[in-house]
Amino acid sequence: MRGTLMLTGILIICLSQVAAQSQRQYYSETRPHIPRPIKVTNLHFFMHENLGGTNASAVIVAQSNITSNDNNSSVPFGTLFAVDDPLRIGPEPDSEVIGNAQGLSLLAGTNPRTSTTYFDFGFTTGKYNGSSISMFSRTDLELAVVGGRGRLRMATGFALLNPYLINATTVIIEFDVTLFHH
Repeated sequence: MRGTLMLTGILIICLSQVAAQSQRQYYSETRPHIPRPIKVTNLHFFMHENLGGTNASAVIVAQSNITSNDNNSSVPFGTLFAVDDPLRIGPEPDSEVIGNAQGLSLLAGTNPRTSTTYFDFGFTTGKYNGSSISMFSRTDLELAVVGGRGRLRMATGFALLNPYLINATTVIIEFDVTLFHH
């Protein structure tokens, strides 16, 4: 009996040591937070959108089936667009491509000039090659920057939009973007 009690005691001590050591694997030590300095970056580029033909870069993917068009727009309330537009250095169609804007735009209001938009602007050349910024906001000549990756990681900020050219087949929008990132 004494041998059984001693063996039980040794087993309890061994199991408590194993349990204590295994718990250490699941927890890390707390380290002090050392904030990195915030960088401010200003970007300037043009988004070129082709609305017509087989090379369209913005297309309607869904549309409401309302019977009236109370907002007197050629594109009614509830229309969803998918977008894949090139980003260029200048407004000229042959200016250098520096990336692309992919996303969705929803006409979610009765004003045909205002939409709710999500864009991811991916850069493919230069200092920010492989980086991107995400914008999600109502578009009324300003978009909110809500994130970024790569060299623009954790970006926040805003983009001011200036319609440069709008006609039946082409939309060119100038972007002045201010970013705060690490």
